Amino acid sequence: MYGTVDGFSYGAATPVAAYLMACLGAALGLRCTARSVRTRPSWKPGWLALGSASIGSGIWTMHFIAMMGFHVKETPISFDIPITLLSLAVAIVVVGIGVFMVGYRGTSRAVLLPAGVFTGLGVAGMHYIGMSAMRMQGHLEYSVPTVLLSVLIAVVAGTAALWAAVTIHGFRASLGSSMVMGVAATGMHYTGMAAVRVRLDDVLSASVGGKAPVSLILPLLIGPVVFLVIAGTIIMFDPLLVLGEGEWNEKKADSRRRPPPPPPRPVWPSRPPDDPVRAREGRPAPPHGGQEYRPW
Repeated sequence: MYGTVDGFSYGAATPVAAYLMACLGAALGLRCTARSVRTRPSWKPGWLALGSASIGSGIWTMHFIAMMGFHVKETPISFDIPITLLSLAVAIVVVGIGVFMVGYRGTSRAVLLPAGVFTGLGVAGMHYIGMSAMRMQGHLEYSVPTVLLSVLIAVVAGTAALWAAVTIHGFRASLGSSMVMGVAATGMHYTGMAAVRVRLDDVLSASVGGKAPVSLILPLLIGPVVFLVIAGTIIMFDPLLVLGEGEWNEKKADSRRRPPPPPPRPVWPSRPPDDPVRAREGRPAPPHGGQEYRPW
């Protein structure tokens, strides 16, 4: 017997909130990755680590906010906390492998493709490890073609995000890229959820082990969200990250290229044509209609 699954028990609230968190994490991660390729080598690992943690935290938070709306009519749902935290670690570490590859070796095809695969597998791995943390009076079954489609979406989205991080310099362009990345991440999540069926146990018991979903609100809001706010604060204090390299350099160049004020126009004092002083000194009559230029 299969359970009645509802992935939108809170309506549009959880998908919208999940999408915004995915956009926030992607935006911070992309800007940090872009900054890492335009900084001193000693600062590069720090920017790349911050970018990896931002992307991983944003996608992980997106996943579990969306999962708050997942409901099975016939059985309560809870989550195993250690496995839930393991999914966060997998997201940060595996996504970080792809981010560090692009940060140190550029975006040639030989680098970008495996880096995108690592990033996409990190997103997909986080999703399905997080799903394995669910505890209910039944077990999950998956449609393999839909699962493969969700993994493909994650890989394509990860590859595009890494390319945009080191190719697109302007802030507005990066913001647009992060919104596309948010659509891809949430699309991957709900594609994966479309593959799920819940086969109920033959005998339903009264209790399910693990923590209730409400208990996950604290780490969701106080943990990764606070980290993303701190990361955003760090980025806002770096004008190169806010404006982008082209806009920031153009702004500095404009301030250096301000033209000097024009020199004062020469004054041609009027002299009568029959100046007795000029005649006495034997000087010719001045041109310009009887006006003579005299330097200051």
